[in-house]
Amino acid sequence: MSILYAVLAVSLVSVLSIGGIFALSIREHLLDKMLFFLMSFSAGTILGSAFFDLLPGALEIVEVSLVFSYLALGFVFFFFMERSIYWYHGHGHSHDKVAGSVKSYVYLNLVGDGVHNLIDGMVITTAFLLNFSLGLAATIAVIFHELPQEVGDFGILVFGGLSKKKALLFNFLTALTAFVGIYLAVFLIEIEGFSGLLISMSAGGFIYLGASELLPEIKKEKKFDKSIMQYVAFILGLLLIRSLDLFPF
Repeated sequence: MSILYAVLAVSLVSVLSIGGIFALSIREHLLDKMLFFLMSFSAGTILGSAFFDLLPGALEIVEVSLVFSYLALGFVFFFFMERSIYWYHGHGHSHDKVAGSVKSYVYLNLVGDGVHNLIDGMVITTAFLLNFSLGLAATIAVIFHELPQEVGDFGILVFGGLSKKKALLFNFLTALTAFVGIYLAVFLIEIEGFSGLLISMSAGGFIYLGASELLPEIKKEKKFDKSIMQYVAFILGLLLIRSLDLFPF
């Protein structure tokens, strides 16, 4: 019965990934004006998730030295992926200067979001395996984290070159990795340090994505007033994730 509750809870969380559908009804020029704000907000939520959510969670599971070793491994892994994507997708087509080409950080965000959702599935399932009340509380906590993150991820995908419909589709597909998390929680959770490895590496990947890809993209803005708005949006993203972590779920 606990597994059924976990499947239902993960299904609910996954459906929330279509929250970006609201953007499909927004006029094109209005969405374009919002994207620079969403990009900044997303950088804040992604870095906030790494520092305020994933890292503290990993430190509760494995020892400090291993957490930071795995974090570095995740950072290096995402750096390797980014360069691989550049050489295969970017450098390999360097003579094909098509406007609106997809940025490499789009692929990184999809991978990072997929891993993050996988971990969410593991967390929810593990909680339900312990008791229903804990599972329900974990589901509520994940939902409150997913709402701002999924909207932000949608902004990243569109800003990076995907159409709104494709961004919505890929955003939903990455949410489905949470069901893989159910499998991992049931069959692999007893392996010592396994969940700590995933959480720590995901944190490293999110730090790389936020600091090496999103923030430099934001810094390209030259207008002072828009730069201030971006900075405020970035801080709001950080504060939102931090405030959600303070709720006693």
